Amino acid sequence: MALPNIFSKSVSDEIITRINNLTPEGQPEWGKMDVTRMLAHCNVTYELVYEDIHKKPKAFLKFILKLMIKNKVVNEKPYGKNGATAPQFLITDAKVFETEKARLIDYIEKTQQLGEAHFDNKESHSFGVLNKD
Repeated sequence: MALPNIFSKSVSDEIITRINNLTPEGQPEWGKMDVTRMLAHCNVTYELVYEDIHKKPKAFLKFILKLMIKNKVVNEKPYGKNGATAPQFLITDAKVFETEKARLIDYIEKTQQLGEAHFDNKESHSFGVLNKD
């Protein structure tokens, strides 16, 4: 099953519409985080690309991540429910719903506008060079 292409304007618009339909009172359907923390959790992926706020793994850990974790993260198979996640993706502190929502929408729009060519052969924080696919 091919994943939706976030670089497509129609796909990014559809995702943004779904985000705009969220409310802080929404109940988790998948996992344990509340809506605000899940938005913050989703923002971490973009922070790894656009911000320099997360510690990069050292060479040995990066090797292990590439060897054992990369294929589980970058393939098209859906993640299992309640799976383990990297520490920087665990959101334990309080966040502001509107702030996290706006950040996520901004990141999605920026990614779509930059386009897939911008990300082709770009170095991943944890997995080394990735291609646009």
